[in-house]
Amino acid sequence: MIRVLLTDDQELVRTGFRLVLRREPGIDVVGEAADGQQALDLLDEVEVDVVVMDVRMPRMDGIEATRRICARGGPKVLILTTFDLDEYAFGAIKAGASGFLLKDTASASFTEAIRTVHRGDAVIAPSTTRRLLSHFVPHLPDVDKTPDRRAALLSPREREVLAELAGGLTNAEIAARLHLSEGTVRTHVSHILTKLDLRGRVQAVVFAFEQGLVRFG
Repeated sequence: MIRVLLTDDQELVRTGFRLVLRREPGIDVVGEAADGQQALDLLDEVEVDVVVMDVRMPRMDGIEATRRICARGGPKVLILTTFDLDEYAFGAIKAGASGFLLKDTASASFTEAIRTVHRGDAVIAPSTTRRLLSHFVPHLPDVDKTPDRRAALLSPREREVLAELAGGLTNAEIAARLHLSEGTVRTHVSHILTKLDLRGRVQAVVFAFEQGLVRFG
């Protein structure tokens, strides 16, 4: 059973999500919060596997709440955003969120995203990562231009794999382009995440863009 905490300042939105998830076998909504602080408080009382997190909320927004949840090794966080307005959802991914969805996504995609995040995968499909990042990167207010010393830990091949991953390729596509087996690519991705101390593919893509390993255009 996947235990879900819904966090959104709009009660009607939470009600809609709850009704959708109620029909899903293997998913149980164990709590609701109207802001990030309330979500943190509930996590001290209730066992949760996935937090569905809005971005813009009173008291504590979704970015700060995500940062605190991930810093203390809490459950996976799935960000929901209106996309055109919530550029800071990108900051939440940097803080450790496992991915994000648009609020107008189909119900089936929403429930599948929860299952995907629970499995430990990124909810953003590799084929759409580049398009999503191209929207957010120009609006980032605090992209760190200082070289990250962790990048030096990567081997030349791992840097190649990371660049292709950031370009939106699947493991199979990376394998074909670099003439590797898909299993070898999976191993490289695992090593990349370990060396860079990142939670998943999405954060790896963010790292690659911030460090100039891949650029738009």
